[in-house]
Amino acid sequence: MGVLSELEPKNVFHFFEEIAGIPHGSGNVEQISDYLVDFARERNLFWIQDEMKNVIIVKDAAPGYEEEPAVILQGHMDMVAVKKPDCGIDMRTEGLRLAVDGDAVYAEGTSLGGDDGIAVAYSLALLDSDTIKHPKLEVIITVDEEVGMDGARAIDLSMLTGNRMINLDSEDEGIFLTSCAGGARVKCRLPLSAEKRTGIAYQVTVGGLLGGHSGGEIHKERGNSNCLFGRLLKKVCDRIPVCLCQVKGGLADNAIPRETSGILMVEEQDCDTFMEILARSEKEIRAELVTKDPGFYIRAESEKKTCCCASAAETRKAADFLIALPGGVQAMSADMPGLVETSLNLGILAFDAVESDASGDGKPFLLAEFSVRSSVESAKYALIDKLYAVTELAGGSNEVTGDYPGWAYRKDSPLRDKMVSLYEKMYGVTPKVEAIHAGLECGILGSKIKDLDCVSMGPQMTAIHTTEETLSISSTGRVWEYLVALLEQKDS
Repeated sequence: MGVLSELEPKNVFHFFEEIAGIPHGSGNVEQISDYLVDFARERNLFWIQDEMKNVIIVKDAAPGYEEEPAVILQGHMDMVAVKKPDCGIDMRTEGLRLAVDGDAVYAEGTSLGGDDGIAVAYSLALLDSDTIKHPKLEVIITVDEEVGMDGARAIDLSMLTGNRMINLDSEDEGIFLTSCAGGARVKCRLPLSAEKRTGIAYQVTVGGLLGGHSGGEIHKERGNSNCLFGRLLKKVCDRIPVCLCQVKGGLADNAIPRETSGILMVEEQDCDTFMEILARSEKEIRAELVTKDPGFYIRAESEKKTCCCASAAETRKAADFLIALPGGVQAMSADMPGLVETSLNLGILAFDAVESDASGDGKPFLLAEFSVRSSVESAKYALIDKLYAVTELAGGSNEVTGDYPGWAYRKDSPLRDKMVSLYEKMYGVTPKVEAIHAGLECGILGSKIKDLDCVSMGPQMTAIHTTEETLSISSTGRVWEYLVALLEQKDS
């Protein structure tokens, strides 16, 4: 018996638990894709699986609904696979350990993958049912949404007949999303020559931060551990010679990093000054973040050793580079109060002189990987240009991947009107109709489906892309109830 077997709606949580048992982090989707194909094959449903492992499943209309417009249901099969440092799960090969706490489903020690496993679970429960009345259903489940919407970019949708799409990749119940920002991933690489040195090696950790989704929570201005590590490194370099051996921070470009750890080599006579700088910086930054990120800390452990590291001059170059990089909210929308227009997140920071020395190539580089977002295309590219300029002035290079368009608001939307009217009828309140700063696949898919009429919705989730991610049980039930009623309601 599964952990979620007693939860309602039973079929939705049944499929959600099956999905959770299959490793499906971004870039590791073959098993989950094949599971979806097996599901369709066993039920004699039409299916397509392309080379990238995107899956389309089609179910004919229920009797009496043949003349109703087809409805597209859409979500993605990959998740942001992150885990706590002490978690022993190998997320490449093992499933999640689900648990229930009151109204919340969570995964022990890892992210839950409610984003977007719940979309897949809803879709499978609808496709599996013999009793729910519905028009023709065309289900699109894409791959690698979390790392640049690669699946949506490559998928062929020419065989679809519908142009009304319900995207199930939202995590706020009672909010219908009708537009979103575009985005891109930018990798900045700064070469740093390495040499062997002997001294006091400090393992410095900047952590205790809340993190979060760089689209949905960037406006909260929480601490970014990668940016704060760069700020700390600059403070040290301004006072004493220091050599960077290693740094590793963040797990995904679109997740605000919670912890960054690095090894810094210091001369023995400078150790007291080094610790003084760390203590003062911790006090200053903690005061700045006392409300936004109260758990912030800087910790350091030391040992005398010989290792490969960047020189003091090269480390100073790295510090100047990191402190010059932009970060966080860059502009707020003038049209929609409270909506972030343009932002960027330094999600991944990495350097390893030791590893480079072992490989013998002698060419280590500092990697700074960003998620850039904007609802204004020109502002997005202006921000990318800024990253290019800073990196090139420092002597580095850049690479842009996963560039995707925004999803424009549609003034005339029969689907939106129908959804709002039904929600008011069922719950006695008007749902919020909003734009979102986070990226959705609707913009890309809209370029492939003529006259696409689309709304995004979903049940309540918290802390997506983190190890504190939760999915509300009661909200999952209400959204299921609403989704079924929406499909059963005829246009005429």
